Amino acid sequence: MLISKEKPVSAPEDINRISSLALAHVGDAVYELLVRSWLCKKEPGRVSDIHARTVEYVNASAQADAAERIIDALSEQERSVFKRGRNAKVNSVPHNSTIAEYHYSTGLETLFGWLYLNGDEKRIEELFHLCIGE
Repeated sequence: MLISKEKPVSAPEDINRISSLALAHVGDAVYELLVRSWLCKKEPGRVSDIHARTVEYVNASAQADAAERIIDALSEQERSVFKRGRNAKVNSVPHNSTIAEYHYSTGLETLFGWLYLNGDEKRIEELFHLCIGE
């Protein structure tokens, strides 16, 4: 189970006060843990191979593609959280991605962080499976 029985932050108003980039920080960890776990189940093998495959899914370009796959499945509130993250001012962009890709990946991470802090494991799993094309 990814999420404990108790939410990390108890009240929605507390979660809504967290900055977009802080939510993205949490969401980045959630998304990477989901990818790592999925790959370990799907393609068990050497750690170096699993790591290499993880990097294929956990980078700005791949996460931007994943965001495009789920955008139409988002509720109005989820879309608002995604846009909040997508529109956040970032100070740097990785060399191997465009600014647009980085913004979309930040939106995705913000959404996953927000869902995690809200304790919505079921929705995280639904969206993750759409992200990876399952």
